[in-house]
Amino acid sequence: MMKHCCYDAIPTSCKLVVFDTDLPVKKAFFALVANGLRAAPLWNSKLQRFVGMLTITDFINILHCYYKSPMVQIYELEEHKIETWRGLFFFRYAILSVLSSFLPSFLPSFLHSLFEAVYSLLKHKIHRLPVINPQSGNVLHILTHKRILKFLYIFGASVPKPRFLQRKVQDAGVGTFRDIATVQEMATLYDALSIFVERRVSALPVVDEEGKVVALYSRFDVINLAAQKTYNNLSMTMREAVRRRRCFVEGVIKCYPDETLETIIDRIVEAEVHRLVLVDRDNVVRGIISLSDLLQAIVLSPAGIDALFS
Repeated sequence: MMKHCCYDAIPTSCKLVVFDTDLPVKKAFFALVANGLRAAPLWNSKLQRFVGMLTITDFINILHCYYKSPMVQIYELEEHKIETWRGLFFFRYAILSVLSSFLPSFLPSFLHSLFEAVYSLLKHKIHRLPVINPQSGNVLHILTHKRILKFLYIFGASVPKPRFLQRKVQDAGVGTFRDIATVQEMATLYDALSIFVERRVSALPVVDEEGKVVALYSRFDVINLAAQKTYNNLSMTMREAVRRRRCFVEGVIKCYPDETLETIIDRIVEAEVHRLVLVDRDNVVRGIISLSDLLQAIVLSPAGIDALFS
């Protein structure tokens, strides 16, 4: 990972969508849905530079903040341009402009190592990094946990596998096993958004009264509300919200405490998902193993670095 640069992880063919800050919010989120994307770099044509990222997290924060607000009608939000968020949602715009504030040292050029990219992703608790051409300043690619793990999976086949990959999940301690964020299937969608905002998690196992997982609802699923124009009905139950999903559904990909790290890495890469739900043999949720957990375990921990808690 230290010898390979960010450019090496860019696929031969890929899609990059950039939004101008003059674009209406409504069209921006529809464009995310149409292209199956979770984020897009923001370009300010007046300043002639990139100023941040628009993500599904922004959409969730807007819905959660203004759904019950007596001052703002939720349908009015879709008429605003992204740029106007600076005035209307100034305390939220920090999410959009966070990348520009770290610009000198935060954004990796394509010559920076993948090891540096993994460290930045985990240290700052973010899910994507724009790869910048240092000469033109243009964004070439959005580097994600999934892409890095896929790169490691493909090219790691040519090198001996570390012994620790044969350790069982329960012994390796990779993942989150306490105070797991879940949502009851009869809870409301607004309740789920509240958990997303307060706990800063990327997905919620939907469980029944016995704690057994019945579905997985991720941040990406929330974008369905924009596609279906149902963001005025956040009082629907999670059971109904799961049933209404129409675009790509990640599904519940599970793992068990007695499986090895190598097994779960193979499963998460082949299924192309962002996390595994750790369950016992009764299908009760016992933990979550995310891409961040795996990258910490197989890339940073062997180097004596714990970015998740630094």
